[in-house]
Amino acid sequence: MSEKQKKAVSVLSGGLDSTVATSFFNKDYEIHALTFDYGQRSSKREIESSKDICEKLGIKHTVMDLSWLGKLGRSALTMHEEEVPQPAGDELDNKEICDETARKVWVPGRNVVFTAIATAFAEAEDAEIIIVGWDKEEAVTFPDNSREFLEAFNQTLKIGTLEGVQIQAPVIDMSKKEIVELGENINAPMEISYSCYMGEEEHCGTCESCMRRKRAFEMAGVLDKTEYKN
Repeated sequence: MSEKQKKAVSVLSGGLDSTVATSFFNKDYEIHALTFDYGQRSSKREIESSKDICEKLGIKHTVMDLSWLGKLGRSALTMHEEEVPQPAGDELDNKEICDETARKVWVPGRNVVFTAIATAFAEAEDAEIIIVGWDKEEAVTFPDNSREFLEAFNQTLKIGTLEGVQIQAPVIDMSKKEIVELGENINAPMEISYSCYMGEEEHCGTCESCMRRKRAFEMAGVLDKTEYKN
């Protein structure tokens, strides 16, 4: 069996982190990417970007309807009457402020649900790994992006899967700047990824996700081809 014939399942949101993570493994694995529609404001654009990324990488793509998930809790990502936080640029490293914004966009159990579903696909398709874009910068305020969460989930999979499927998170110890640098080095299609919370055609440029993206490209010294409204 050649290296390319090894199989993987990717949790692909269409965002910067998951795009780079998926691209990182594309030469060595036959990848099936999963994109989840849970009623988020940006679902249409995330799905479009994910589809374009999969076409660019030459990998299989499946969109899954998880509309029930978006009805749980009061996340600003799924409840349009809730205001999406827009912290100032100098607040991106203020943990107290970012903890508060994280609570406002938190979707209950999202990464637990996504990874569990990816596990089912991986077992059914004889895939060896599940690819995720969890990273160090977001782990500061989102515990389901942390190395601790990764190791705990992998221990669960060691016990709960027949062939020991494992999660691979190639950017788990990276900042957004470092993710951009890696993406540039491996020619990941970052220019067609979509990171905005708002879901409009162009990135809003003012939500926390957009601001982290802009800062990452600037700090990495990599040309940002993203179109921003602001």
